[in-house]
Amino acid sequence: MKLPRLLQASNSKGVLAEKQALSYLQEQGLRLICQNYYCRFGEIDLIMIDQDTVVFIEVRYRKNCDFGGPFASINKSKQRKIITTAKHYLRTLENEPFCRFDAIAIDSKSTTPAWIQNAFQE
Repeated sequence: MKLPRLLQASNSKGVLAEKQALSYLQEQGLRLICQNYYCRFGEIDLIMIDQDTVVFIEVRYRKNCDFGGPFASINKSKQRKIITTAKHYLRTLENEPFCRFDAIAIDSKSTTPAWIQNAFQE
């Protein structure tokens, strides 16, 4: 179970992975809107803007890839939770923008995050 950001150590692997992902995505030109958006449906690690598109980003860290790796851990159930949480977030906006769901994976062996745009859809 992922603990709310306030309960995680600031140097935990998950927090460090999110910081690395955020930095990488900002280098790619995305702008941060919100980090760790929580609601009753779930949590979205990063919400960013890529030109005119709102991007909901799931960050996954894995120490090793013995059980399918970071992307394999974003199963259909996790995708549904992210989509439902994103819909909740979108209801707070005046206009519904274009949006997409990305995933970024960080593992202990790689120096560059792996980024999949449009990793899944509603």
